Amino acid sequence: MNAVSMSYDLSTNYFEIFALPRSYSVDRAMLDERYRKLQQTVHPDRFATATDQERRISMQQTALINEAYETLKDPVLRGRYLLELDGHVFEDNRSMTGDPAFLMEQIELREALAEVRGGPSPLEALGRQLELITSRFSALDDELSSWFGQPDRSFPDVAVGIIHKMQFYRRLEQEALELEFDLEDQTGLV
Repeated sequence: MNAVSMSYDLSTNYFEIFALPRSYSVDRAMLDERYRKLQQTVHPDRFATATDQERRISMQQTALINEAYETLKDPVLRGRYLLELDGHVFEDNRSMTGDPAFLMEQIELREALAEVRGGPSPLEALGRQLELITSRFSALDDELSSWFGQPDRSFPDVAVGIIHKMQFYRRLEQEALELEFDLEDQTGLV
C-alpha cells in the first residue's frame, strides 16, 4: 500500500480516521492500537525511496494522524474538538470571572501552591495539592462525559464552562509539577 492510497480527505474527522464512534468516551487501548497501525502504514520512513509526491503525502498523513491522536487521547482537547465539530467557536480569551465560586477557588488554590515552598514539608504539601488538582480535574472530566452523554445538548455553554475549568486545572497541575521539580532539585532528590 502506498501513501497515496492511504490519503485521508482533510474534511475527515478525527474519529473517522481511527474508526471510532464520535463520542467523548474513547476506548484508549483501541485508539492506541489503531494509532500504531496507522503510523506503521504511513510513516515517512516507509517511503524513503518513493516519489517526492508520495513522501510529501506520507508526511502530511503522519502529521494528520499525530494531531488526531493527540486530540482524541486528551479529554480537554477531545471535548473542545467535539464542540467544534458541532459548530461551536471557542473564545480562549474568555475568563471564568462569571463564576464567582470558581474564581475564589482559583485564588485559593494559587495561594496554597505559592505557600508550599515556605512550609515545613514542601514536597508533602505539594503532593496534597497535586492530589486535589487531579481529583478536581477528574470530577470535571466525569461531568463533561455526562454532559456529552445526554441526548439533548442544546446548551453548549455548560460544556464550554467545564472545559475552561479543566484547562485551569491542567495549567495549575503544570505549575505544581514545575514547582515539584524545583523543590526536588533544591533538596538534591533529582
